[in-house]
Amino acid sequence: MNDNTYRFKVGQFQCIAILDGALTYSPPTFPPPAALLFTNAPKDELEKAADLHGIQIQNWPSWTSPYICLLVDTGKHLVLVDTGADGLAPTTGRLIQKLRAEGILPGDIDTIILTHAHPDHVGGNTDAEGKLIYPNARYFISKAEWDFWMSSQAETSLDKHSGGILIGIARKNLTPILDRLETINDETEIVSGIRTFMALGHTPGHMGLSISSSNEKLCVISDVVLHPIHLEHPEWFAAVDVDPTQILATRKSVLSKAAIEHMLVLAFHLPFPGLGYVIQKGSTWKWQPIHSSN
Repeated sequence: MNDNTYRFKVGQFQCIAILDGALTYSPPTFPPPAALLFTNAPKDELEKAADLHGIQIQNWPSWTSPYICLLVDTGKHLVLVDTGADGLAPTTGRLIQKLRAEGILPGDIDTIILTHAHPDHVGGNTDAEGKLIYPNARYFISKAEWDFWMSSQAETSLDKHSGGILIGIARKNLTPILDRLETINDETEIVSGIRTFMALGHTPGHMGLSISSSNEKLCVISDVVLHPIHLEHPEWFAAVDVDPTQILATRKSVLSKAAIEHMLVLAFHLPFPGLGYVIQKGSTWKWQPIHSSN
């Protein structure tokens, strides 16, 4: 593993976790990390949980999150999961150059799965002029996600300031893919071995992926959790989770399945390469990164 890419296999599938970059969340642009990530957490309980992760809540001015995309070579298809945050900040939007460094050109990718339409997941669909970056790809997104961002639902659900930014980026990057887009209502096999599942709550149409080959599985949970503490306290939701009740139900379902089946898991915002295992810990879970899995 280097600081940019991490190659691994899922059965016969060749996979690369790719760091599109990272963004530091801090005031005044964003709420303080504790309020951003754990909006409803009781202060004393959060202090105890954070302390176990070496975080002092009273001295936590910023949170730097990686943005981790995934490339899967099935042998028949080159599948990209999310396109990163091109143009969001000087520290993001590096996916293309890292793909090129791996010998992969944008035109080589034939399938793109968008887990949801936040800027860090669809921002690399188009360039600064609004032209498609991946000219030969077909795109997949959930119908609920598409409908939310491309209709008045988003305006009425989000606050004017942040909502306006999110909506603008979503529509800039979604509108140009319309003629090559397939929307999904429920669990769907995109290509052989790669299936979507609904993982609602973070956004109205948030999806995860189950990737299977030769009896090995990878579960892509995207933004079901944003921080390892969310596994330990799944009831603590983030300010960016649109449906707190639903995100709790999704976490319980997804994390329980991942733990029971001991699946390799990829989480978009956890420390690079974002790969690890979900371990049962009483009635909740903990995150075990791959580098400490033994």
